[in-house]
Amino acid sequence: MLGLWITLAVLLALAIFLWRLRLGLYVVFGRGQAAADLTIGPFRVRLVPSKETKKTPQETKKTGKPKKEPKDLAEAAKKIPKPKLEDLQDAARTLWPAAKKALRRTRRGIRVDPLRLSATLGGAEDPAAAAELYGGLHALVWTGMPALEKLVVIRDPGIHLGIDFDAQETRAEGELGISIRLGTLIAVGTQLAVPAIGWLRRFMKRRRMPPASKAADNKAAEHPAA
Repeated sequence: MLGLWITLAVLLALAIFLWRLRLGLYVVFGRGQAAADLTIGPFRVRLVPSKETKKTPQETKKTGKPKKEPKDLAEAAKKIPKPKLEDLQDAARTLWPAAKKALRRTRRGIRVDPLRLSATLGGAEDPAAAAELYGGLHALVWTGMPALEKLVVIRDPGIHLGIDFDAQETRAEGELGISIRLGTLIAVGTQLAVPAIGWLRRFMKRRRMPPASKAADNKAAEHPAA
């Protein structure tokens, strides 16, 4: 019986330790390069770029087809579909109520330091759409940040948005650090999981949908059948 109580006490102490373990993520990106570090308590792990072993010329000749090198984080980010204004509005309507409720329960247990982001939208391909997205992002940032700062500790945030009608691609660079306890991460993630999955499904569906189907789908949503 004594052994059982000791085992339960050890498990309880381990659970409390894991629940209060602080995790950190630091990401810096820009100019086609990116780096990310993960901290678990006092330990730091480099996520991107990963360490690669250099092969000698003899080892390269012995192998048949050369293996594909792991892609950089910036290369993978280019393949992610770009969200439009309607996607951002849908995300705000879907995720913000659940996120606000979850963050209130953390009692400002999440720390963001540093927060420096700069993005310049490329508007050469579609100036009207770029201008609309620029206006939507401005409204989202300057109305959302004051509310977010009441729920999360953000020290000296710096966000800059711009638009370049002569550029084809959007340029972005920044530095972001987030610190959160494992228990808080689990609680917030559980609260946001269902609405986030629902929004992601709608986002991917819109990106795969041809323009004609999108117009018909929007028309059906505006004028539902009697």
